[in-house]
Amino acid sequence: MTNFKDRMLRAAKLDVDLYEEVEADKSAMPQAMGVVVLSSVAAGIGGLGMGVAGPGGILMGIVLSLVGWYVWAFLTYFIGTKLLPEPQTHADLGELLRTIGFSSSPGLIKIVGVIPGLGALVFSVASIWMLVAMVIAVRQALDYKSTWRAVGVCVIGWLIQTLILVFLFSFMGDGTPPA
Repeated sequence: MTNFKDRMLRAAKLDVDLYEEVEADKSAMPQAMGVVVLSSVAAGIGGLGMGVAGPGGILMGIVLSLVGWYVWAFLTYFIGTKLLPEPQTHADLGELLRTIGFSSSPGLIKIVGVIPGLGALVFSVASIWMLVAMVIAVRQALDYKSTWRAVGVCVIGWLIQTLILVFLFSFMGDGTPPA
């Protein structure tokens, strides 16, 4: 367990070597999934302070975080290896799942959002921190020399994921029953 906590701390510290380590460690998949779940739980608890969700919302947040993690890793894999590879790029989906999972480590601070008045600030700081960690994770998993290429992959992936979500939610409507 110490290894797991150490890895989460190193990921949050943006330790490039950590991302290389989990990229290569196929046994780190359960740990990466654990980071995603813990980050989601922290966000759910932190969201309670902002009146965002209750216990059901936390459970739904965990499920959506796991699905989002997989979709994000798949999009990143496809964009990074098929559309924007560098000559030395070599990666598989598992490598991206592991590194991207650990890039959720800074999300654990979202639990502090439970303190009234701090939620929006804590969530903003955590989101920016997680984005920076994500770029590092993508750069390392895809063996990029260019950080800007990793930023490009993340931006393109984010745009595609946003379009997918908008498309899905447009079919679901606003959730109100018909009159």
